Amino acid sequence: MSNTLPLVLAGPIIRKSSATEVNLWLTTSEPLDGHTLIQWEGNAFKFMITDEQCIKIGHHAWVYLLQCKESFPVNQALGYDIITQYGALSELIPNALYPSEEHFSLIIKDKADYVLHGSCRNPHYPSKDSLVIANQQVKTQAIEDRASLLMMSGDQIYADDVAGPMLMAIQQIIPLLGLFEEQLPDKLISTSSELYSHEHNLYHRDKILPHYTDNTNFLSRWNVYKSRPIFSSSEHENHLMTCAEFFVMYLLVWSPTLWDCITLPISLPDAEEKWDKKWQACWKTEKTVIKQFVQGLTDVQQLFAHIPTYMIFDDHDITDDWNLTIGWENAVNGHPLAAQVIGNGLMGYFLCQGWGNNPEQFDDTFLTRFRHLFHCYDHGEHTALIRDLTRFEQWHYSINTTPKVVVLDTRTRRWRSESNSNKPSGLMDWEAMLDFQHELIGQDAIIIISAAPIFGVKFIEALQKTMTLLGQPLVIDAENWMAHPGSANTLLSILTHPKTPQNFVILSGDVHYSFAYDIKLRHSKSSPDIYQITCSGFKNEFPNTLLRFCDFMDRVLYSPHSPLNWFTKRKNLVVTKRDPSVTNNDKLINKSSIGELRLDEKGKPEQISILTAEGESISFLPKSSD
Repeated sequence: MSNTLPLVLAGPIIRKSSATEVNLWLTTSEPLDGHTLIQWEGNAFKFMITDEQCIKIGHHAWVYLLQCKESFPVNQALGYDIITQYGALSELIPNALYPSEEHFSLIIKDKADYVLHGSCRNPHYPSKDSLVIANQQVKTQAIEDRASLLMMSGDQIYADDVAGPMLMAIQQIIPLLGLFEEQLPDKLISTSSELYSHEHNLYHRDKILPHYTDNTNFLSRWNVYKSRPIFSSSEHENHLMTCAEFFVMYLLVWSPTLWDCITLPISLPDAEEKWDKKWQACWKTEKTVIKQFVQGLTDVQQLFAHIPTYMIFDDHDITDDWNLTIGWENAVNGHPLAAQVIGNGLMGYFLCQGWGNNPEQFDDTFLTRFRHLFHCYDHGEHTALIRDLTRFEQWHYSINTTPKVVVLDTRTRRWRSESNSNKPSGLMDWEAMLDFQHELIGQDAIIIISAAPIFGVKFIEALQKTMTLLGQPLVIDAENWMAHPGSANTLLSILTHPKTPQNFVILSGDVHYSFAYDIKLRHSKSSPDIYQITCSGFKNEFPNTLLRFCDFMDRVLYSPHSPLNWFTKRKNLVVTKRDPSVTNNDKLINKSSIGELRLDEKGKPEQISILTAEGESISFLPKSSD
């Protein structure tokens, strides 16, 4: 092994798992020579580790997806290990095991009747990490009682909101792993090394990132908001830019290992010459929170190593406002540096998330292009790969459990507005909707994973619509299903069609607060049962004063009998808000948490609850009437 790097940098993470395959993701500092071992009740199967199962992305960085295909028993305890040239993983990273385990444990369930879910994990948000409390619970459960799967429905990283200490840590790891030098299409900064040494590298990347000119609304014609940043997150001073930065970010939020190789100064360097008090104070605050975050990463590593984990992107995995409007897309496509940043985010997503969700979607030709680029970097090949990734339309997938789980791509197959390039795009286009409808055929019950809630808070959606009418959809992210008429009406038609399943459970996140709705067709005796369950974030929250105001206004203006409901696209639906088991009138819970869903034999919720990062369990209770 390397004198400075351990063999295992991150992982193992259990990815797609079924009765016919188990996929294990990990990143190592050397190529592996050995096999994967899976065993149960006297049976043991060895699966050789091959070059086809990995992508070398640096001199000391190999990304593996170990694909083990066999007939595995379901609903039965399995043990697994990865035997390397230096011994078993259980011996190399014993802290990733649960107490009293000799090998890692796994159970493949054919029913998705108990699901953990959530989204939005910001390392420097000042709350505890709910993945830690989730692991504390899982490690005490009998293996038969564990959840069928963990669904992470977006914002696994915050590429557009990076703490200064996190960015410095990332850039310390890049040379240790020997990640490739990237060419940047910028006149002043032409390589990744020049970026990392640039005076605006830390806390000032907003001065490097590109802008565009907007002449599409009346405010811009009066020189208000005329020149806009393409990357418009409110905290984008440290926005990730290079492929290496995106990749290392995943390693640092999923594993404690590389943090032992990082040294962060007490204060920003060259304090008196370069940094004002604002950034010094920001650094110290962020460093304190990041240190607490790192202390929980052993729990996160354990959780991922013991429960099948599935993921899908949302905006912050790439950037805020990603594909929000056709005008934004045109601005990115017209600026090579912006396009490369977006493409680098997708490359990181594929390597660390997308590949493991459904490996069959990516053929050997696809993988070979990645291997060749990292082996012999060429900017032209990099650009071509990014172009094809942005056109790729197979990020969505299904999990063939009972009920079936359908995971939607609501980011790259948008229904673009034809009337105004500044209007929000629909979250899925017509063809994507048809694909979705096809997944529902023959199903009695279904679980839908949508990053953004399909049925959101009406008052907040009204605010978003108001800003859209003023030509400013990016100001408060008009990111909801009802913002685009074609997309919204098509989706509602699919959900309420008489031949679709009778039980829909919709799991979502994105919004940084949690709530649950029961939904029925108005004036229908054969309405399907629709349940909208939102849990967000794992480690993030909404500004509390603002949320309490929105919650109050929503109750006042959009009560079940309010006439304002007839002006919404959901006028033909009865939406009943579930009451949380807390001693106040709040419908929206503003706590970092992970969702717990338990279903009965028909696919209807028996338990809808969240487990907060502080360890409190809050249930969302059904009402007997509207």
